[in-house]
Amino acid sequence: MRIAINTRLLLKNKLEGIGWFTMETMKRITRNHPEHEFIFIFDRAYSKDFIFSNNITPVVVAPPARHPVLFYLWFEYSIPYILKKHNADLFLSPDGYLSLKTQIPQLAVIHDISFRHRPEDLPWMKSWYYNYFFPRFAHKAARIATVSNYSKKDIASSFKIDLSNIDVVYDGVNDGFKPSTPQEQDFIREKYTGGASYFLYVGALHPRKNIASLLSAFNIFKRKNPGLEKLLVVGGEMHKTSDIFDILEKLPFKKDIIFTGRLSETELIKVYGAALALAYVPYFEGFGMPIVEAMSAGIPVICSNTTSMPEVGGDAVLYADPSSVDQIAEAMIKLATDSELRAELTKRGFEQKKKFSWDETSRLLWKSIEHIMRPIDRK
Repeated sequence: MRIAINTRLLLKNKLEGIGWFTMETMKRITRNHPEHEFIFIFDRAYSKDFIFSNNITPVVVAPPARHPVLFYLWFEYSIPYILKKHNADLFLSPDGYLSLKTQIPQLAVIHDISFRHRPEDLPWMKSWYYNYFFPRFAHKAARIATVSNYSKKDIASSFKIDLSNIDVVYDGVNDGFKPSTPQEQDFIREKYTGGASYFLYVGALHPRKNIASLLSAFNIFKRKNPGLEKLLVVGGEMHKTSDIFDILEKLPFKKDIIFTGRLSETELIKVYGAALALAYVPYFEGFGMPIVEAMSAGIPVICSNTTSMPEVGGDAVLYADPSSVDQIAEAMIKLATDSELRAELTKRGFEQKKKFSWDETSRLLWKSIEHIMRPIDRK
């Protein structure tokens, strides 16, 4: 079989959530199935680090797809051309975008459909593109995979897709996320916060991530609990971030909030391991990878009680309503002042995170591929 894969989000030193999903699953699937050929389709020059095995043929095809107009050109013209040229039997798209023109069976990994519920969070053209095309992609797909039961039900009800046509393949967690030693913790705290304990946020600076409310909650926390704790915000800017910095400028405790920008994976692992707790309160998530990363790093978690997050966090996290800055602040106070609670949540987190591994994600994604491939093999 020749399996073509959309690998446009495999960007060296710039991997985001879907990029990590693509890398970790494709690395395992291609190596575990040497009997098949894989065509990796990039939209720009690629790193050889992403050519994981000898059964991969890398292909670069223009245009670089980073804008709705270019999305359309790449998926409706470039992709059909490449699929036909390489005689592909199946097209796998880890970011959910499909080609409506090709007749080759396609597997879409649709991580979430937050754009349907919160269209205002996106630039208008991206919002229009997602809301117009993704229902069509869902119906075009021979099968859909997604990263939580919440997203499975959401996709099925929103796009009128039969639940039996959607598979759940939870995200995994990278092996490097492990507890830090006291010496490592001291070094990182000195580096970023002058030695102070800190709450940690990890993720893009995006309206859906609710960072403005997190900043306001931290301000309440500092007012009620005037210690040395800081808030470390790790992640790059996306769009519509002005409210974050408008609120920041008005906060009396803004000097205790530190924005690091993006960090390398190696540095991010160290920053997790030295944190007092993860404070992660988005309005909407299809999975919520930082929750599992924090559990693996041995730190307690505050997260939202909405969408997929209770499914991922189980009984191992402290929940808050993301629309209530008072609830978020109260959760921060609890974790800052109750060492027994921190220890208990950390212990539960180690158990909960065992449910998520890239090996299992890859196994389940391959099952989705096989489900499509069986009828092809019989032809």
